[in-house]
Amino acid sequence: MKILVTGGAGFIGSHVCDHLLASGHEVVIVDNLITGKQENLPAQAAFYEVDIRDASLADVFEREKPQVVIHHAAHIYVTASVREPSYDASVNILGSLNLFECCRRSGVRKIIYAGTGGALFGEAQYLPVDEDHPIAPLSPYGVSKHTVEHYLFTYQVNHGIDYVVLRYPNVYGPRQDPHGEAGVVAIFALAMLAGQPCTIFGDGTKTRDYCYVGDIAEANLAALNSSASGIYNLGRGIEVSDQEIFETVRRAVGSDTEPVYAPVRPGEVQRIALDASRAERELGWRWKVDLPEGVRRAVEFYRVQTERERT
Repeated sequence: MKILVTGGAGFIGSHVCDHLLASGHEVVIVDNLITGKQENLPAQAAFYEVDIRDASLADVFEREKPQVVIHHAAHIYVTASVREPSYDASVNILGSLNLFECCRRSGVRKIIYAGTGGALFGEAQYLPVDEDHPIAPLSPYGVSKHTVEHYLFTYQVNHGIDYVVLRYPNVYGPRQDPHGEAGVVAIFALAMLAGQPCTIFGDGTKTRDYCYVGDIAEANLAALNSSASGIYNLGRGIEVSDQEIFETVRRAVGSDTEPVYAPVRPGEVQRIALDASRAERELGWRWKVDLPEGVRRAVEFYRVQTERERT
């Protein structure tokens, strides 16, 4: 099957591409390389350096004629979306609409969309959060990602394009970019390896649901191979505090550093964990890699990367 992956040079998207290729699929990657990296691109995939907002995206579809699209390209920074909501919407909403129009015109039969769970529900009324929990995003990023879910529904109703929304938790693992506000495991690991201070925003009690990137890539394959359609939370359903993630990374690195505490950033929720039981029932997906093992794998990746840069 030929599958077009937007954001395929990025952290999660590149792992999804690797899993698709290992399963025998033909992969086409579209990425503007603003946050994606050339070194993440698998040699076996076709690559187009195109922004999903550009009219030239239609030329890629005309040439490649993919059967399925897996959509990861996005503006992903929560606090930046608070400062620049128009830019966030231009990428996440208008870019997605340009993509969906290309899908409609070229006869794509299914779209798998990388949604958000952590930024979608606001302050949770109960934990872990299931798909029926009220939607109350605190950031423009959460609003834009949720808006695309509604558009997917209309494209199914009006144009017959099946879709699966995978609402991601906090994803971590090798290749995560430590630059910017996201990717706390990468940020902490590289800071500790360099002997630099680590900052926790808040008092360390804020929680997130952490899931290893390989498990998330497997969820994309499960959605691809399933006839199910709709919205699915992904995650372990386990709250992990900022302090706990700091200590887990510190143990994996072998560091004795202490954190620096700073004010909480705007737009961030205080507690979140996602109930993925629907994904287990309907897609046959469940996480496999626990937090200490996943962090160990990530730290080893950054350790090798750091040593390579020093030589």
